[in-house]
Amino acid sequence: MKIKKLLLGDEAFALGAINAGLSGAYGYPGTPSTEIMEFIQANPTAKERGIHSHWSSNEKTAYEEALGMSYAGKRSIVTMKHVGLNASADAFVNSGMTGANGGMLVAVADDPSMHSSQNEQDSRFYGEFAFIPVLEPTNQQEAYDMADYGFKLSEKFEIPVMVRFVTRLSHSRATVEADMEAKAENEIHFPNDGRRWVLMPGNSRVRYKELIKIYEKIEKESDESPYNVYTPGKDHSLGIIVSGIASNYINELFPDGCPYPTVKVSQYPLPLGLIKRLSNECKELLIVEEGQPFIEKKLRGLIESTKKIYGKLDGTLIRTGELNPDRVMECLIKIKPELDAIKAGEIREACDITVARPPSLCKGCGHRDVYQALNDVLGGYKDARVFGDIGCYTLGYLAPFKALHTVLDMGASITMAKGASEAGVHPAVAVIGDSTFTHSGLSGLLDAVNEDSNILVIISDNLTTGMTGGQDSQGTGKIEEICLGLGVNADHLHTIDSLPKNHNEMVSLFKQAIEHKGLSVVVSRRECIQTARRHGAHRGPKTTA
Repeated sequence: MKIKKLLLGDEAFALGAINAGLSGAYGYPGTPSTEIMEFIQANPTAKERGIHSHWSSNEKTAYEEALGMSYAGKRSIVTMKHVGLNASADAFVNSGMTGANGGMLVAVADDPSMHSSQNEQDSRFYGEFAFIPVLEPTNQQEAYDMADYGFKLSEKFEIPVMVRFVTRLSHSRATVEADMEAKAENEIHFPNDGRRWVLMPGNSRVRYKELIKIYEKIEKESDESPYNVYTPGKDHSLGIIVSGIASNYINELFPDGCPYPTVKVSQYPLPLGLIKRLSNECKELLIVEEGQPFIEKKLRGLIESTKKIYGKLDGTLIRTGELNPDRVMECLIKIKPELDAIKAGEIREACDITVARPPSLCKGCGHRDVYQALNDVLGGYKDARVFGDIGCYTLGYLAPFKALHTVLDMGASITMAKGASEAGVHPAVAVIGDSTFTHSGLSGLLDAVNEDSNILVIISDNLTTGMTGGQDSQGTGKIEEICLGLGVNADHLHTIDSLPKNHNEMVSLFKQAIEHKGLSVVVSRRECIQTARRHGAHRGPKTTA
């Protein structure tokens, strides 16, 4: 029996995984993927079954934990945003070599338009690079259905399967038909071929040859996939290849049916049989895909050079940002001017009709007091540089503080400050949050400890993973002990409450730490104002006698 539910794309996938017999979910919070894990953590069936759903320290540890569960024969998922895949790349790429035992799904949410990200990278390139098949849901129903389908595909070919989301799908809602009951979980069973799980050169050479043969079978599977669909059209002057969520935009523009033949791609490797059929039947081709021109780049090497191909590489479609029906219509009018252009004439970018409202640190946020004190101190130095990191404290780059000079990736604040110091920069200050510190800052701090680097590391501890909504931080209550365990000199490890009343004390402490010729670490602590409010609400209002 089925039941209808109104779900985000992330939630639909999470429910699909639970109903498909999930045993464990792993991940690190990152917009727009966070809601996958949060849905599982709150789901009654998951709680009743004891499905693992705790956050991991970072995406690499999460990936390896999910792969360990797969090795034991159970079905697992690992969730992350696209830049999180960079952090887990070592495990991800090598998991194509080890393969999977129980079904394993890698849910990666890309962020076109960089709503909350450093870049617009497209995770489909990673899938091809690692010989790992990729599913790309078109809508929330497919996100739900692809969980079960993906587990079966993973177990059929004994390999992890990536499920690629984009922001617009992850964070929009639609009605989903879901199963009333969840399937039974797999029993523990170990791989028949244990050799491929030990990636020593002798084993890997054998496995790599096998993997290439398996990938050929996976390519054939894509041509026969129910998610890769050829739709005939009357006008063969143009053929359209559309992938994932972008197919909705074509459907919206042509509610009575697209006049041009189309191939919808939602499973990779590319369904070359369907694409060659489209190419043979149509004079020209248009590729509409969300993200980078992944399909287009491949087809320009496969389709005969005389065939005109429109897309992002030739400027017909915008190369950056998200697609939408208006932008696709603009593209079609460039190719087919005879199309009705009424809607296109009304298109205006949001920046033309709205006032920009840049984000800012919350009132009452402890990061504010850190930056105010830091700015007061560094004003006395000519060439001071502050190296930032990934978190809500990244907003310290903006007005009114304008306190940061660099932001690269998780954990880079400490290592970049170390390198700059070694180039002669003084003072070199690193600002990193507690969750980012345990995610990727530990190894950088160990380097600084080993060389007693002349830097100040400020760990701005708000007792949570604030940027993504207040998930648990792995370092809560342990930051000082971790620093001491890494070898930080206790005489140069300080803790202070980042409160306005402590401003002068913070200024004095930062200046003292900067003047020390060697490594200093200051843990500035104040609970995130948002989680503090929630905790206060849970405790209830104060009463008086």
